[in-house]
Amino acid sequence: MTRRTFHITLSHGAGQRLDVFLAAHLEELTRSQIQNLVADMGVRLNGTWTKASHRLQADDVVDVEPPVPRVSRLIPENIPLDIIFSDEHIIVINKPAGLVVHPGAGVEHGTLVNALVYHFPGIERVGDPERPGIVHRLDKETSGVMVAARSELAYEELKRQFKAREVEKHYLALVWGHLQVEEGKIDWALGRHPRDRQKISIRSRKPRSALTYFSVRKVLEEFTLVEVKPVTGRTHQIRVHFAAAGHPVVGDTRYGGKDKEGRYVRLYLHAWHLVFSHPAAKTLLEFYSPLPPEFQEIIHAPSVT
Repeated sequence: MTRRTFHITLSHGAGQRLDVFLAAHLEELTRSQIQNLVADMGVRLNGTWTKASHRLQADDVVDVEPPVPRVSRLIPENIPLDIIFSDEHIIVINKPAGLVVHPGAGVEHGTLVNALVYHFPGIERVGDPERPGIVHRLDKETSGVMVAARSELAYEELKRQFKAREVEKHYLALVWGHLQVEEGKIDWALGRHPRDRQKISIRSRKPRSALTYFSVRKVLEEFTLVEVKPVTGRTHQIRVHFAAAGHPVVGDTRYGGKDKEGRYVRLYLHAWHLVFSHPAAKTLLEFYSPLPPEFQEIIHAPSVT
C-alpha cells in the first residue's frame, strides 16, 4: 500500500474508533494488522501518535504510512506437538501440562508458539507477531485441547468467536473435598489480588464479571471430579472460583490446592472439550482431549457414591 491521508468530517468518520475507520478504508489490511500498525506508530492523528481505540472527531487528519514488514524474533524449536487436527486455517493441539503457550514474563524459549513456528512455517505472519496464531490460551499447568489460527481469516474470526462467547469450553477438574450440590454456578467477579499482583482474587479493587458453571461427575474419597464450563474467560477463573468456594483444584500450589504429602505434582485441570465454528467453512467443530494417565489413575479409584 502507499501512504494514505484521510480528512475526518461529521459525515465521514467522526465518532468512529480509529481502527474501525481504517479497517473500512484499508481493505488490504486485516483488523489485527491495522492495530499492529497503530501500535508500531505507523498511523498519525493530527501529526502525533495515538491509540487504535481513539474516537475520531471532525477536522481530524489521519496519516497512514506503509507498514514495515516485521522480522520475527521467535526462534523455531522442534518441540513435539500432539496435533489433533489441522488444515490451511486452523491447528488443534492437545497441550501437555507444563508447556507455556507463548513467550513472555522472562520466558523466551520452549513454548507452544516456538513449536508452532517450527512445525508450521508462515504462521509467524498470522496475528500478533509476539504470539502468532494464538487466539486463546491455557495456563502453563493446564493440559488439554487448544485451537490456533494458521491464516489471518481464521485469526480474526476465532478472536471474534471467543470475544462473543460463542466458543464452548468444557474442562474436567479434580477439586478437594465434596461439593454440597450436584450442579450450579459460581459468579464472583475477579481481578488482580490487592496485594499480590501475580494472583487473581474475588477481593480485587477492580473486579470484572466472571461466570463458571459446573456439574459433579464423580465423588472420590478425598476429591470431586467436576465438569466445568466457564462462560467468561478471566485469568485463572476456574482455579480462583473453586478456591474461593473452599474446593481448590488439586495440585494448585498458587491457590491452596497443594497436598501436605506432595503426592500430586501437577495441576489437575484439563481442557477436555472444545466447540467452535470453522472460521472459513462455518461448520460446527468439536474436539476432545483424553484425560492424561495421572488423571485416570485417581479417577478410577473406588468412589464413595
